[in-house]
Amino acid sequence: MGVPGLFFKFHSFSYLKQNNNLGERTVNPLNSVRGAITAGVVLAVILAIAIEGASFAELGLAVWIHILAGVMWIGLLYYFNVVQTPGLAVAAADKGGPGGAGISKYIAPRALFWFRWAAVVTWLSGAWYLGRAGNFVNAFSLGRLGQDHYGLVIGIGAWLGTIMLFNVWALIWPNQKKILGIVPATDEEKAKARKIAGLASRTNFVLSIPMLLCMGASNHPLPF
Repeated sequence: MGVPGLFFKFHSFSYLKQNNNLGERTVNPLNSVRGAITAGVVLAVILAIAIEGASFAELGLAVWIHILAGVMWIGLLYYFNVVQTPGLAVAAADKGGPGGAGISKYIAPRALFWFRWAAVVTWLSGAWYLGRAGNFVNAFSLGRLGQDHYGLVIGIGAWLGTIMLFNVWALIWPNQKKILGIVPATDEEKAKARKIAGLASRTNFVLSIPMLLCMGASNHPLPF
């Protein structure tokens, strides 16, 4: 085989290898967030059908979506309060370090996207479940002012979640847009926005603890 033949064979092999790698990246669901979410949903559906059969339970679907969205929402809330905010404070104090510009530019906007929309899905799926179960009014009237224990406990959780949702969309996100430069703001406005968004986020962090207590104890005794 001459040099041109070897050259053609080498490049053909390289092309096939690159395409095979591309195919592996495309087919493997673990290589993307969307693929991993899809794989998880498909696996969950297969397990549900294997256990319960092909019947459909609307309330079960509502609870599942509520839990998934809630984990995303509260998980990111805890990330912001326990990891990102303290980390950025340390980065700002470290004059010789790399700073937190990369977090603010690449991480925070993506995290806030999932955070605010997970909050909406959590509330809507919770309202869906309460409404279809005939407990929406019972919950938001706090068990008709304490006459129903389930309505009282789940209602406290629902009201705390509603306050937290309000804080996300009325206080945290509008001010984060100023901080991140998504909307124009002066340095003074950014400083004020940091304070408001920080206090609102820390308030939600505090409220989430009794909220989760009530949500978990709505069908079980309170621990104390």
